[in-house]
Amino acid sequence: FVPAYAAAGITDTHEAVDRDIAEDFLEAGLWVFMRAGNPDTAWHALDDIIKIVHELHCSTKRICLCTDDRDADDLFLFGLDWCARQAFHTGIGPLAAWSMASLHPATRYRMEDEVGGLGHSRRADIVLLDDAFKVQNTWYGGQLMVEDGKVTSQLDQQMEHQRWTYPQAAYQTVKLPSKYQLTPDLPSEDVTANVIHVVLPGVVTFLEQVKLEAGKSWEQHFKEHDVCFVTVIERHGNNGATGYGLLKGFNLTSGAVASSVGHDAHNIIVAGTNEADMRLAVETIAQHSGGLVIVEDGKVQAVMALPLAGLLSDKRATQVRDEMIRFKEAWEAKGLGFPYMGFNLIPLSVIPQIRLTDQGLVLVEEMRIIPLFEPAD
Repeated sequence: FVPAYAAAGITDTHEAVDRDIAEDFLEAGLWVFMRAGNPDTAWHALDDIIKIVHELHCSTKRICLCTDDRDADDLFLFGLDWCARQAFHTGIGPLAAWSMASLHPATRYRMEDEVGGLGHSRRADIVLLDDAFKVQNTWYGGQLMVEDGKVTSQLDQQMEHQRWTYPQAAYQTVKLPSKYQLTPDLPSEDVTANVIHVVLPGVVTFLEQVKLEAGKSWEQHFKEHDVCFVTVIERHGNNGATGYGLLKGFNLTSGAVASSVGHDAHNIIVAGTNEADMRLAVETIAQHSGGLVIVEDGKVQAVMALPLAGLLSDKRATQVRDEMIRFKEAWEAKGLGFPYMGFNLIPLSVIPQIRLTDQGLVLVEEMRIIPLFEPAD
């Protein structure tokens, strides 16, 4: 498939975690980005890719470093500088490692005449490292912004009082229909349900079919099959479409969780055990113009507000970090045992095997929408 990618105009990838695919991409002249997520997540593939680079004995000129799906708290620990240090400690030479984090990406994005290296006519954006390759000083536009590993008082004041301003429309992206239902109707006869089975680490899902017998309540079905409701509702003011599903392996036995981050359409995804808690979670997201919410027994337990396009916070990084840590603690306290970032991927209809969008359940490999319920055999 790599020649087809190249012929279609695609020029890089951050998914080349397999030796053969990485070799094919490099041979086709495409750029390979070695991605590094939080080391405890499935999005971290840096060590494996570096091993592949060593095995291929290839030039690193078209290889870059990048982060992937990092939260604010992750960035304080595992930023791009950490990626470069990891590459160095895994056998990539220091010059090559730091070039992969600076010059190579600048070249890839055709910005090498501005950034990516030192020289006349380039921006005076400079990072000074110590002997352990940790950032000591940073100059941006020729001004000292970080000294001895700490933000200068000048930059601190600027970040506090001279914030970026965004158009008002960016704060008005959660547009729910006037009437909506978040749970499917209880089947009145025996049916076969197409269930989304999620497993750790939270990337790939599996289709599992279970029989729901007529005459049983949702609570009985939940207990018998280890499932809960999962719903995706369109939130951009287009058509208010709603897709219904059942989620297995999520470990949600009460309440609801919801997010306006739902790759890639970023509609609202909500999972729960009852209409009331799920509705409260969705309404809370709307009140904050986006975010992540946990609800239990009619009460909001935790909120991470993301008012910019329903995806971003407009607060300082340190504040976002602290809020994210608290939200993750609440998520873990709920006993889900499944990363919230994996939850946000449930609507991503390009990763096998089954996904849920506002249009319904999608069999990814067939690119076909299937019903939640089918006649029982």
